[in-house]
Amino acid sequence: MEKKQPESIRNQRRLKGSVSELTINLLHLKNPWITAFWSAMFPGLGFLIMGSYIKGFLLIIGATLVNTMAHVNQAIIYGFTGQVSLVKQVLDTNWLLFYAPLQLFATWSSYQLTVDLNKYAILAAREDSSIVPFKIGTWDIGFIDKRNPWVGAVWSILMPGLGHLYTHRIPTSFYLLTWWVGMAYMAHLLPAVHQTLIGNFSQAIAVIQPGWFLFLVAIYPFAIYDAYVNTVQYNILFDQEQTRFLIDNYQNPKFPMPVMVDVSQ
Repeated sequence: MEKKQPESIRNQRRLKGSVSELTINLLHLKNPWITAFWSAMFPGLGFLIMGSYIKGFLLIIGATLVNTMAHVNQAIIYGFTGQVSLVKQVLDTNWLLFYAPLQLFATWSSYQLTVDLNKYAILAAREDSSIVPFKIGTWDIGFIDKRNPWVGAVWSILMPGLGHLYTHRIPTSFYLLTWWVGMAYMAHLLPAVHQTLIGNFSQAIAVIQPGWFLFLVAIYPFAIYDAYVNTVQYNILFDQEQTRFLIDNYQNPKFPMPVMVDVSQ
């Protein structure tokens, strides 16, 4: 702890978290391999995990455009079904070589950023920086509270993006909802689900658009995972803020910390 600094500066140097009208962003230890994995699944998802929205959105938009123009998803489907000749026919090499640098950069950069932010997370925990747990503004009211992580996961299962609305992570929610609705429409997901429910499986297979459906394969598990993890970490942040508040305002300054127990008796 940097005791020579004034309290006001120390509490603003490395924040544990920030509550705003639109989101709750926080520092906590993350596994860099997990963020790298999600970036490898689809460029930009690893940055959304870390709350780096602008980088994440730029990479997602760029990867979606290049993937669509290069027909990468269609080539993947043909490759898995053993139709190698069709893979060569469908791929557009004018766009394909743009996709590899995007994916490599997203995977590498998200790993490095996670490592760096983990260091700041440790420093913020040691400094025990204060948190403003409530923010009221023109657009919305943001606050940290205890929430059930399984509720966030269930809402994401029903429709990706709703779990992030539950945890007040609106930028990610906006992206996931927009992405899910757009890609589900292009993939003809709901007509395929309808045909499946009435037992018309052949028609369900015929109506689905596999190239667009693969986008949903990446986004669906990500939404469930991220909503659950965010809720767990928000609960930890809530406990830390409450603990600091109670210690600062109600604990006797002479209270011995840590509590020593005499084991000889």
